Amino acid sequence: MQIKELKILSGVGKSGQPDLVEEINLKMGDVISIVGATGSGKTTLIDDIALFADRNTPTKRRILINGEPAPEEFMNDPSKNPIAFITQHTNFLSDLPVQEFLDIHASIRRRDNIAAVIDETVDFANQLTGEPINPDNGMTELSGGQTRALLIADAVIIGNSPIILLDEIENAGIHRTKALELLKKYEKIFVFVTHDPRIALLSNYRVVMQNGAMTKIIFAHDEELIVAEEIKKLDDLILHFRKLIRNGERLNRDILEERLVAFGYKVGK
Repeated sequence: MQIKELKILSGVGKSGQPDLVEEINLKMGDVISIVGATGSGKTTLIDDIALFADRNTPTKRRILINGEPAPEEFMNDPSKNPIAFITQHTNFLSDLPVQEFLDIHASIRRRDNIAAVIDETVDFANQLTGEPINPDNGMTELSGGQTRALLIADAVIIGNSPIILLDEIENAGIHRTKALELLKKYEKIFVFVTHDPRIALLSNYRVVMQNGAMTKIIFAHDEELIVAEEIKKLDDLILHFRKLIRNGERLNRDILEERLVAFGYKVGK
């Protein structure tokens, strides 16, 4: 089944109040963010999508695929489920080497030229994480950031899932700017649950959650893109200093001022 559209129909929030946003239409190529305070219902909304809710969850929302309820096979057959859900929980039951894990998945998905697909997947993942992944390492040896990066790459390239849900990837040390750059090259629906301003501002639009309800949709505009570029400078600056600290280097004011200038900021004396 070719996915063309995912539609979210309104339900209710935590107190039974109706969603103020009655309908959200996601097209292939859309990148959206779900934002709101902790406990506002962001993860509940993304769970509704993952479960193909049909008025059968506490929110009473409904998820439609191409204008229709999701077929039973989506729920009953994992190989036909079009959604990949990258959660904050990344525990593995098996300690397979990364290479073998990817090889098995690629074989199940009947991908051609498996060796090249695995190389592309590992390369994709290594662009998202600070510490390169060794394909010979066991899955349980990976850090949280490496694991999340690998699962994102696996879902995009090997799984080729048309709908990808990502729950707070900024918490695992993922290179957020690079992630958005890479993901936007693929014609898929990407839904981020995020507290990160750059991810939110660079999405096509963001859904605002309050007390469990969808209260507002904010579409991206040119001024926000300018703000996003300034935030990128700050983000890259923090990533640079994080790398220096991880490498065991000492920092001082001169280094700070030098990097501020390099990232385009004026330093007063």
